[in-house]
Amino acid sequence: MPTTVLATKLFPPARRSGLVGRPRLVARLDSTLEPGHRLALVSAPAGFGKTTLVAEWAAGHERVGWLSLDDGDNALPRFLAHLWAALPGIRVAPPAADVPTTAALTALVNDYAAQADLQSVLVLDDYHVIEALDVHEAVAFLLDHLPDQLHLVVATRADPPFPLARLRGRGQLTEIRVDDLRFAGAEAGAFLNDVMGLRLTENDVRALEGRTEGWVAGLQLAALSLRGVSDISGFLQAFTGSHRFVIDYLADEVLARQRPETRDFLLRTAVLERLTGPLCDAVSGTAGSARILDELDRGNVFLVALDADRTWYRYHHLFRDVLRARLLAERPEELPRLHRAASEWYAGQRQAPEAIRHALAAGDHERAGRLIEEAVPEARRTRQDALLVQWIGALPESVVRPNPVLCIVAGWASMTAGELGPMERWLDDAEVALEAGAREPAVAGTWADTEDLRMAPAMVEVYRAALAQARGDVPTTVQRAERALDLAGPDDHFVHGAAGGFQALAAWSMGDVPEALSMYSAAVRSLHAAGNLTDEQDSAVVLGDLWMAAGRPSRARKTFDQALAAATRDGEPYPRVTADLHVGLAELDRELDELDRAEAHLETARVLAEHGSITENRHRWYVAKAQVRVARGDFADALGLLDEAERLYRRGSYPELRPIAAMKARVHLAARDLVAAEAWARGISDEVSYLNEYNQLTLVRLRIRSGDDVQELLDRLRADAGRRPGSLLEIGVLQALAHHVHGDRTTALAVLREALEAAPEPEQYKRLFLDEGLAPPEPTGLPDPLTERELDVLRLLDTELTGPEIARRLYISLNTLRTHTKRIFTKLDATNRAGALRRARDRGLL
Repeated sequence: MPTTVLATKLFPPARRSGLVGRPRLVARLDSTLEPGHRLALVSAPAGFGKTTLVAEWAAGHERVGWLSLDDGDNALPRFLAHLWAALPGIRVAPPAADVPTTAALTALVNDYAAQADLQSVLVLDDYHVIEALDVHEAVAFLLDHLPDQLHLVVATRADPPFPLARLRGRGQLTEIRVDDLRFAGAEAGAFLNDVMGLRLTENDVRALEGRTEGWVAGLQLAALSLRGVSDISGFLQAFTGSHRFVIDYLADEVLARQRPETRDFLLRTAVLERLTGPLCDAVSGTAGSARILDELDRGNVFLVALDADRTWYRYHHLFRDVLRARLLAERPEELPRLHRAASEWYAGQRQAPEAIRHALAAGDHERAGRLIEEAVPEARRTRQDALLVQWIGALPESVVRPNPVLCIVAGWASMTAGELGPMERWLDDAEVALEAGAREPAVAGTWADTEDLRMAPAMVEVYRAALAQARGDVPTTVQRAERALDLAGPDDHFVHGAAGGFQALAAWSMGDVPEALSMYSAAVRSLHAAGNLTDEQDSAVVLGDLWMAAGRPSRARKTFDQALAAATRDGEPYPRVTADLHVGLAELDRELDELDRAEAHLETARVLAEHGSITENRHRWYVAKAQVRVARGDFADALGLLDEAERLYRRGSYPELRPIAAMKARVHLAARDLVAAEAWARGISDEVSYLNEYNQLTLVRLRIRSGDDVQELLDRLRADAGRRPGSLLEIGVLQALAHHVHGDRTTALAVLREALEAAPEPEQYKRLFLDEGLAPPEPTGLPDPLTERELDVLRLLDTELTGPEIARRLYISLNTLRTHTKRIFTKLDATNRAGALRRARDRGLL
């Protein structure tokens, strides 16, 4: 009986309105028509727009035949009948049932070869439904003997068993695969907003594109779900493979088509982030996983290869979500066993992060704790801070507290969060655990035998030194650091480096910069010997700051530049210190008044900080940016940046030498907002020390503006700063400024000359001088110029405010106001308020 041809299989799908054009891929398909070209293969999983693309291309060409395949075409006679019906311009009759396939196809080839001037194309859509060997052989025969006038386009979810390698080697194959078909950037935006009628922002489009990995069907499913949704951002965060549209689509189109053993493999391995044969064997409990992965890869079952050798894979994110949802729904009791098996495999491969992650997922906290103990030395050496914080936070306290190493890690994690009280309690627990282990060997036997356990007593003292340093308790810092060194062995290089570093920081806090430089350099050498290269890199930031305090910005720049070169020398472009080094360079450039260059370094630092930065320095970018904004006269923006810096600031190992509140006061001064500056000044201690120096020098600037005598305070500050050339230069500038505003220009110039001659590199401090130009009162032409505070009083006298109201506005007593008023009258040669205002206007003071 002759096979009935279904006409509906011979037409490409109708072109939908609003289709997103893909001219780049259409042009790739045009190569199908080149002489000698045989096959264009469009191969990708379900829902990636294969058919739509080929139909778009076919619509632009004549003599294109189309055949949509289905399961029934696995019968060779039916396939050949539809093939003949689809071929454009064929003149030979369809083969009878008793005609050999080779003879029928030879007649077909000869017929097209005789039509030398006609180029024809045959599209076979949904070829993945073909499983019959004889059909595959028929198409392979046709490919081997195609004349130049006939070309083949195959759209499929899985690569067909054709001689693809041979065709590829001969240049007779065009391939369009999943990475080519993904919607990205403008295409995703056009699809979601123009085709699907949404109004998504660029960020929303980017988020959805990333979540679906450019999968067209996923974008469409999300778009359908978004219609009528008011909280778009919330939806995008929640859109996963658990969404019902995605589950229905993938369950119907993918899971239901798999063999039972393949479906079982998919579900069990869904707990894995990455897939490779031996790992999948361990988790699935069966052998042959590498073969299954290869079949899934060739079958385009939402598998993404992670290496060129196709040894490691992962599932498409949404597909993995569906698998996990099904596993949780159908076999929740298997989850702990699957994760535990994965943890054991990764532990055997010495891949601690994955082993720990799966142990935690299995709920096996005892195992996770032991694995974390073993991983701490390497994680500490390479400063995998985020991982350590994540791990220790996932463990219950009942696992952490009996273990000294885990307690120390928990204390360190508290410190990185700025929580000093919990840090102290964790260190107490570490000492209790160590004492219990000393009393009962069986307790100590439960701990992992690591270098961190051996160094634990000394490390407790190191972190107590860190705690004291963060609290500004310099004597205790020194005491704890010395105790750590006493407990350390000669080869405990990390303890020597860490404790020596805290001794140096204590010397820095006390203002002994030369001693701090010497001690810190020695500490860095110990860190290098310990193999803590990340800590060694990080130390460049502190060394650069110390050279600045020593009045040697050029040495600071050299330190930053050398560290930056070393950090990127071995092809690792984003060590965490690089962002902080660029911030340091920005501060140096700002001091040179190279503001554009400083801005460029800050922009680089902003980008690099996305890959990480030193925890204690996260606020510093905002400080440096604020300083640049002040230099440009944008005081409001500077204050906003300092607000953010204040939010991010964490007390830690570095001494707090530039309190953010004092920085804000300096911005208020530059903006001539003395009221805000005075409000800050009321809480400032009169102690003269290096830790209080920035506050005191800010107060000096305010008092100079108010016309007060500051020389005695500056003399005390100068005496304390004897071993800090950077501080001495700033103090000398302020002494000169104080003489200047009181009209003693001769002394001002002499003091300034002395400060410049004593400074090692005065030419590196341009902004120090330029910024102070904002502070002095403008010359008035009076023999005895009005001070800035007297000018403030004068401006308020030129209002309707009463004397008590003016005093309250300026936060001064009524007696102080009367003193200022009397001086104003004397300097302006006036006897009353009205006369003083009149003379002030005559001199341009109002």
